[in-house]
Amino acid sequence: MDRVSLIKALMRQRGLKSYLEIGVFNGHVFFRINSRFKIAVDPEFRFDFLRKLGKILINPYNIFNKYFQKTSDDFFRDNAPALFLKNKIEIALVDGMHQYEFALRDVENILNYLTDNGVIIMHDCNPATAGAARSFDEWQQQGMSGQWNGDVWKAIVDLRSLRKDINTFVLDCDYGLGVITRRTPEKMLLFSKADIQHLTYDQLDSNRNEWLNLQPADYANEYFNLK
Repeated sequence: MDRVSLIKALMRQRGLKSYLEIGVFNGHVFFRINSRFKIAVDPEFRFDFLRKLGKILINPYNIFNKYFQKTSDDFFRDNAPALFLKNKIEIALVDGMHQYEFALRDVENILNYLTDNGVIIMHDCNPATAGAARSFDEWQQQGMSGQWNGDVWKAIVDLRSLRKDINTFVLDCDYGLGVITRRTPEKMLLFSKADIQHLTYDQLDSNRNEWLNLQPADYANEYFNLK
């Protein structure tokens, strides 16, 4: 299972329609989603008009796309209140800046507009190596080469420690797919904000299953009753 197949299954079987993607890059995921209300947010899209046109021919749903070339913070400040006044978010993918504070802020902003049965999916929540979990500055200094998931995993720890209104777990696939729904938490962690700031990759590696509430990929089928 990867993020595309999970999103498509949720939309198809749970009737989710309005879709938001933060961190669209070249549209690898975004253009493959079928929705008449589909929002793309990225400060620098890596595609041009001709690619948009080609993707409409491949998937006619792309004619409904709305593009916001700006940071997610600016989008939620300037556009989200009016855009989601009538059409709330039913499913969202957070795949923007792979840093704890950015990813967490995106999730918290989405929760302000998420329907009661909505789902948030976060990419890059389970870095397999210390190199993949390095900071943006370190990754940049090393020529932006190699897999980079950053410390998005800390956002999962934060949500599982400080939000009593959502349930959060990570599927062990596609670099770790965080799943967030409006349900009573299965089990909460006990970290403070200050604690989370100082957590290290080595500590994550020793407590991965517990901290991430790590589940096998097919757990999504059970959790959402997917067929």
